Amino acid sequence: GRSWGMGDLGDLRELATWAGRTHGAGFVQVNPLHAGVPGAPSDPSPYRPSSRRFPDPVHLRIESVPEYAHVDPGRREELDRILAEAAELRERVLGKGALIDRDAVWDVKRRALELVVGSVELGPGRRADYHDFLAERGRALEDHATYQALAERHGPHWRGWPEELREPRGAERAVRADPALAARVDFHCRLAWLTDRQLAEAAAAAREAGMEVGIVHDLAVGVHPEGSDAWAQQEAFAAGMSVGAPPDAFNSRGQDWGLPPWRPDALAAAGYAPYRGLLRELLRHAGALRIDHVMGLFRLWWVPEGSEPTEGTYVRYDAEAMLAVLALEAHRAGALVIGEDLGTVEPGVREELSRRGVFGTSVLWFERDWAGSGRPVPAGEWRAECVATATTHDLPPTAARLSGDHVALRHRLGLVDGDPERDRAADAAETTEWLGLFQRLGLLPEGAGGPRDDAAEILAVHRFLLGTPARMVGVWLPDAVGDRRPQNLPGTWDEYPNWRLPVAGPDGQPFTLERLAASPRAHALLRELHTRTDPENARTVPPGARPV
Repeated sequence: GRSWGMGDLGDLRELATWAGRTHGAGFVQVNPLHAGVPGAPSDPSPYRPSSRRFPDPVHLRIESVPEYAHVDPGRREELDRILAEAAELRERVLGKGALIDRDAVWDVKRRALELVVGSVELGPGRRADYHDFLAERGRALEDHATYQALAERHGPHWRGWPEELREPRGAERAVRADPALAARVDFHCRLAWLTDRQLAEAAAAAREAGMEVGIVHDLAVGVHPEGSDAWAQQEAFAAGMSVGAPPDAFNSRGQDWGLPPWRPDALAAAGYAPYRGLLRELLRHAGALRIDHVMGLFRLWWVPEGSEPTEGTYVRYDAEAMLAVLALEAHRAGALVIGEDLGTVEPGVREELSRRGVFGTSVLWFERDWAGSGRPVPAGEWRAECVATATTHDLPPTAARLSGDHVALRHRLGLVDGDPERDRAADAAETTEWLGLFQRLGLLPEGAGGPRDDAAEILAVHRFLLGTPARMVGVWLPDAVGDRRPQNLPGTWDEYPNWRLPVAGPDGQPFTLERLAASPRAHALLRELHTRTDPENARTVPPGARPV
């Protein structure tokens, strides 16, 4: 209720504290907080970032920046006007159910940060901390901040910049010769420092709330071709290539994600330094790191520029080296690693990841005996070293999955071919099979039956997940309040508002964090999880379940 039109790191700190202290949650997992490509309109997807090494300052809680309280009274009137704009953005989303507008949010936050940074001197302790941060991050941070400053002046598409600026060392000379540009580089370094420190505060709050794991951060599979990392590390990326996926059951046309892949030979020649540096940054404040499309450590589907995804091919990486670096950096950070191993996975990959201690990802609807009967895998036969969930950011919320809404949506947007009625009937049969299993296992709450009750069915889904040996069980936050809208619909661009929907109830009314924390429906679900996983209530834990 106090954020500026979208959630921020102050909200993450509050969410972790509430979830840990009130419901005994062991972790909070977030989508990537990577820096987005500057300029408007920006790409709302956190999985197509400008830089994976540095977080996006759009997530800052402005009022929590210590210098905010010391803005000169003469500038306070200007700051009050910015606060009024932020309040208008917030009310637009909450009151009218509008989409999250990150560009507008960043515009007001940037102006507020320019005012705070430009008018308040750092105290000696804060300045020493900032200088330590600059020294620790070195050239990587300088390059990122330089890209940000140059993008403000010349636009984000660095291939169209003046020739001398298209590579970092030429840009470095330009910065030394231009005091105004150097000031903007320092401004963006300051923002990286402020964001890092608020991430540290969120991680500390999670630990203080008793979370066994804490904040689970997310590593996207690649970066935007016109972003900071692609500019700063040009020698490490394959020009004219894009990462994607071959045709599969989920998408018959294949996928082109528009992300340039790392060159395996360049990584090896550099002693995997770009990869090591990336992991080290992300693990700084992480209790665990989720790696999107973890199969990319073994091979990636490369699609030549201008070609269809079906015309791509797999290119292999040195998985032994990639996994060794990952294991070492995670060990140094004392963090878990979770691999998103859904979709097309070649034989032996899951076994190799397990041997290295990397958890997998198991989603309820995919856990079937595909090689045999095709029926749901019994709870006791699931793998233990995984995060078990009902859905992901790329799949429909559980309420939509149970109702069949997701089938109707995909047909309405033309994402699938075939007979809609036949697809709906097949989906309904699959759902009926799962619900029948829950009924036989006694997982549906007492009194459930008659008219469909999606809250009761969602509760049964999570009771089933708790009956597996999975070491971690996750709840998709929209599932806690009955949101039916997918957050991201793969295969769409402007046909669907991906990554711009605030969490909402079944009626579409957005939830603030405060409203969510007071929701009886959310409390009922989370209380159930806590009761069934709390060691003091061990008698209620289904056979084979482990603490979450």
